[in-house]
Amino acid sequence: MAKILIVDDSSLSRRISRRILEEAGHSVREAADGLSALEQYATDRPDMVLLDVTMTEMNGLEVLEQLRMMDSTACVVMATADVQTSTKTLSEAGGAVGFVLKPLTSKAVLLAVDAALAGQGATQ
Repeated sequence: MAKILIVDDSSLSRRISRRILEEAGHSVREAADGLSALEQYATDRPDMVLLDVTMTEMNGLEVLEQLRMMDSTACVVMATADVQTSTKTLSEAGGAVGFVLKPLTSKAVLLAVDAALAGQGATQ
């Protein structure tokens, strides 16, 4: 399956995402902040990134922008508890190929991940 980088400053969210993705057969790496995510992306070149929008230091939209500058083909699905349509719009404008709402459920995560990896994109 795919190599996926989970980026979230919440260890609980990372654990939930890891469990969902590993049970589906994916290989998972984690980053707790934006800078670590950028470093890991440059080193590991994952197939996809599951990226939290709301993080300290560098938020997910800033990380998304940096990832897209690093790799214009980066496959990124944004995850957030923020239900504002502007957040989704900004994510899509920044190049995210999917969007999933928190609290994360297996069904929503796998739908977004599978669609993103298939090149179709998906939003919740």
